[in-house]
Amino acid sequence: MLTIGCHLSTSKGFEAMGRTALSIKANTFAFFTRNPRGGNAKALDLDDVAALQRLMDQNSFGPLVAHAPYTYNPCSGKERAREFALEAMADDLQRMEALPGNYYNFHPGAHVGQGVDTGIELIVDTLCHVMFEGQRTCVLLETMAGKGTEVGSRFEELARIIDGVVTRRPELSGRLGVCFDTCHVSDAGYDIVHDLDGVLARFDETVGIEHLRAVHINDSKNPCGSHKDRHEKIGEGYLGSEELGGGADVMHNIVSNRHLRTLPFILETPQELCGYAGEISYLRSLWQ
Repeated sequence: MLTIGCHLSTSKGFEAMGRTALSIKANTFAFFTRNPRGGNAKALDLDDVAALQRLMDQNSFGPLVAHAPYTYNPCSGKERAREFALEAMADDLQRMEALPGNYYNFHPGAHVGQGVDTGIELIVDTLCHVMFEGQRTCVLLETMAGKGTEVGSRFEELARIIDGVVTRRPELSGRLGVCFDTCHVSDAGYDIVHDLDGVLARFDETVGIEHLRAVHINDSKNPCGSHKDRHEKIGEGYLGSEELGGGADVMHNIVSNRHLRTLPFILETPQELCGYAGEISYLRSLWQ
């Protein structure tokens, strides 16, 4: 069965997220580790976390894909911004140990004019500081759309970050991966509408397909190479709409691709809960 879910709110606790996921026929979900705009995280209720773990075990959930707040920028030109990212990410990873074996996804950041090389160096340095030997959470670099000075829109940049961390901290090699965002990858200029297999072959050559751990499945409001990062509902954008050059066959190819089909898929489309239920049902119908 396709492992798929969407972003859910932590406001009512962890077990409540699991039950909400079940109500829309999801078997995974994403959540922000704290307010998506940053700030302090709520104290963990370990009984609530344990209740979620039991529910997941009973209902054959796949890995969860926690998401770091958008405000983290480990390669910022401002020292305090880098310090905040380091402190918050380190705290996030310690908290994730309460739900072992899941994923922690983050945006690599923007170099804000310092240059890609400096940006990558700063990201590597942050990861080497916040990750720890024996951690049970896999940290995922998200593929980015390439707007502004974002780092991570090119597969080569992701490879350099992973290689940089593993060179300095070889014990972390199994705890770093990539989350493949369909909107971002298309917006970055990789033609997944007409050549998904070719794009994934290039990813394999550059990063290594073994590093691909999760998928953000989103349609895009803009055509390939736009560098805009504007998500659209499934079937209404340039990936899933026949009128815009995509279609159901494109979405089928994504969810059924041999390199992707067993990974957890997370929807980040502009939907309410009932809309996510519809998208989950639709994408499940395409999975073979």
